[in-house]
Amino acid sequence: MTTATTPPPSMRLRELAFGAACAAALRAAARLGVADALGDAPMSVEDLAAAVKTEPKPLRRLLRALSCYGVFTEQGDGTFAHTDMSRLLREDDPHSLRYITLWCTEAWTWDAWPKLDDAVRTGRNVVEDLYGKEFFVYLNEDAPESADVFNRAMTTSSRQSAQDVADLLDLSAASSVADIGGGQGHVVASLLEKYPSMHGTLLDLPRVVENADPRLRDGGSLAGRVTIVPGDCREAIPVKADVYIIKNILEWDDESTARCLRNVMQAGGPGARVVVIENLVDDTPSMRFSTAMDLLLLLNVGGAKHTTDSMVGRITAAGLVIDDVRPVNPYLHAFDCTVPN
Repeated sequence: MTTATTPPPSMRLRELAFGAACAAALRAAARLGVADALGDAPMSVEDLAAAVKTEPKPLRRLLRALSCYGVFTEQGDGTFAHTDMSRLLREDDPHSLRYITLWCTEAWTWDAWPKLDDAVRTGRNVVEDLYGKEFFVYLNEDAPESADVFNRAMTTSSRQSAQDVADLLDLSAASSVADIGGGQGHVVASLLEKYPSMHGTLLDLPRVVENADPRLRDGGSLAGRVTIVPGDCREAIPVKADVYIIKNILEWDDESTARCLRNVMQAGGPGARVVVIENLVDDTPSMRFSTAMDLLLLLNVGGAKHTTDSMVGRITAAGLVIDDVRPVNPYLHAFDCTVPN
């Protein structure tokens, strides 16, 4: 029986330098649907290869590489089985990270990562130099499949955290809530279900809200208590509410972040409650993920994830008063604020 040992620094650095191989292997497994094809019982590589239409030998090599990271596991008889991580690549898993995995490894990322040193030198995104367009313009005009992956990834993330947000927030004193840049509206839907007499508003870009949560659209269970407003929160927020939720969108350049916060304050007026929800780069349980996303934001939009102090600084610089800071779950924090008189 062998005992697991920590590899020496020279081997660990080699492993880190080959990190792209792990990312590519995860992407390949997600695109091939390996996790979906693998059921509760272990399967041979030959049966798995037939199910996902690949050659058995290279599939074994892919699975062997992923098993080193705890994604799938090889049994003594050569079959492969699920692990807790590999199940998260299944599309039907309630906590699925399939589209998050695909989003983090989209084709444009492989163009952008080698230019990280340029972004660090200049502090500017590299996507506009690569493609001649602002990032989201590029996605929607030139890479619609990648835009779809982004929307699915954001939907997955929002759906999974929406209930945590609803559980955390006490809005019993409010009669209306606005979800600003709220994507498909999973957060506002969860809050409306928690508070049956509350009215909600969802504001996001037109192409986003046209695919709003079915509960919010005509004929949906919450349609009578919600208003869907297409718009850009950096331009204007034509929405009056007691409470404004701003979740995971204050990641642009500083001026865009400041404009969004000023627009919320102007819309709500004195006394309005503003809840800013973000994952932070100084939050230990999620630091490897959040710091990687921070670098990706530098590459694509010139934005940033925040530390607790930098988030506090941006919120207070906009003029909001922070009343409380609390964890929402292991990777999100809520900054509960008020628009001063």
